[in-house]
Amino acid sequence: MCIIFFKFDPRPASKNAYRLVLAANRDETYSRPSKAADFWGNGKEILGGLDLEEGKEGGSWLGVTKRGKLAALTNYMEWRTNPDAHGRGFLVSNYLTDSLDSFSYLRKVASEGHLYNGFNLLTADFRADEDTVCYYGNKGAPEPIRLKAGIYALSNSLLETPWRKLQHGKRLFTSVVNKTLPPEGLVQELLHILNNEELHTPDPMQESQGVGYSKDMLQALSALCVRSPGYGTRTNTVILIDRDDNVSFTERNMLNCDVTQWSTTSFDFQLQY
Repeated sequence: MCIIFFKFDPRPASKNAYRLVLAANRDETYSRPSKAADFWGNGKEILGGLDLEEGKEGGSWLGVTKRGKLAALTNYMEWRTNPDAHGRGFLVSNYLTDSLDSFSYLRKVASEGHLYNGFNLLTADFRADEDTVCYYGNKGAPEPIRLKAGIYALSNSLLETPWRKLQHGKRLFTSVVNKTLPPEGLVQELLHILNNEELHTPDPMQESQGVGYSKDMLQALSALCVRSPGYGTRTNTVILIDRDDNVSFTERNMLNCDVTQWSTTSFDFQLQY
């Protein structure tokens, strides 16, 4: 399970405003092998974490390139999944290495959506002349959509599905991004939201989609920051892209499968069109 909040403002009016503010949690089995965010790919131009699970090596859940491409993935909560389905993490890494634009890529993915277990995929292009953010979920509409400027929330159902935790997190996120904060302060306040462990149960909508999950697990999954034995939130990421093409990427990672040990790494670079 994962969660993503983002504000998309392709033509920010004020000098200190951002074209994108994104805050995301990766929830995963603590023991699943993965590589923390770093630059990879041809020319080391892609920044993001990588899956190292056998058979899924090279997939990712979130990444951005120096050319202004960004992709983010969440799984769709479903009890029964197909063990032979294609690895969903490659949907992110393939986009970041592909030459297709965000909408064309999602149209291609939509034609192959049946080959994967349930997922949601955000793709974006940040360019000198135009910014674009697109969305496709293979459990929803058959075609991808281009998103207008605004604030959005995505978890493990379709975009903007009103789960209680998603609505609560979106309110917190909105209140923070509407403040005038220096970049460091903005990042810290967003990380604080991503580590909110308050439970949001009962939630009939989330529970109806999660038929098959135990009551204890559904309760744990009702928090923005998930905590359960051996599974939960193990990565927080905040990405800022400003009007002057500066990208700030902050990742906070759990160490040694221990919820008391964390490491924070930050990367700053400028988009190169």
